[in-house]
Amino acid sequence: MITTRQQRILPGAMLLALSALLFSLMGVGIRELSTTVNNESVVFFRNLVGVLFFLPLVFWRGVAPLKTTRLRSHLWRAFFGLAAMYCFFYAIAHLPLADAMLFTYSAPVFTPFIAYFWLKEPLTKKIAAAAAIGFCGVLLVAKPSDAIFEAIALVGLAASILAAFAFVSIREMSDSEPAFRIVFYFALFSTLLSAIPMLWAWQPLNAQQLSLLALVGVLATTSQIIMSKAYSLAPPGVIGPFAYLAIVFSALIAWWQWHEVPSLSSCIGAVLIFISSLAALWANRQPSNNKG
Repeated sequence: MITTRQQRILPGAMLLALSALLFSLMGVGIRELSTTVNNESVVFFRNLVGVLFFLPLVFWRGVAPLKTTRLRSHLWRAFFGLAAMYCFFYAIAHLPLADAMLFTYSAPVFTPFIAYFWLKEPLTKKIAAAAAIGFCGVLLVAKPSDAIFEAIALVGLAASILAAFAFVSIREMSDSEPAFRIVFYFALFSTLLSAIPMLWAWQPLNAQQLSLLALVGVLATTSQIIMSKAYSLAPPGVIGPFAYLAIVFSALIAWWQWHEVPSLSSCIGAVLIFISSLAALWANRQPSNNKG
């Protein structure tokens, strides 16, 4: 007999896979834009589209759901998330697409340590060991012995660490701030902050570039909303690994579009990062299993 929980797992997994595909397509759009549009413009328009996307929801639901007493926490989340976005988009423009995606999805490697020092969350030996495995995978993707990729790989590494700080900042205020409010203030503050570099980095844009920038913003926002829906249907510990399909989709698209073939070290690194994620999920579920 199929339980209600099992009936929700399959739709949740499929939605998360769809979110991963849209995120990969966003990466393709950023790569295409990077040849003619500077990084500052890509980041600004991605966030601007996010704000425009949420405006109808704000008008429909009113401003009451947006009232908050934790603006400082929202600003910290925007700061870390925006800095990660600048680094991530730069990595997409200069690294193989699959490698850039790997850096993004390696953020959970650093999250337990940041949460330990910031939120005083417990750091067990099993979680630390899982993170260590993931870090070895990150090093293989970064190729520290390769002088050509060393500096750019550091940008990708910075993107993953900053994203980890952003994740922990969300966790820090999740006790009082719903997801809708967190996403809205991130889009709003990120748009305002990313508008500052446009004072000196503005460039004329044609209709094709504007259309692609709008598409990137829509893909990113839609992917985020679908991901939230997926996790509302099924627990992250069950369907979370499906998010890593973004790496597979990115590798296949990059191979088809630009003939990029991931290196052996990147493939091994991807496997280690994936194993690290599964090990961390298993370690987090151990206490509940022991109680049964």
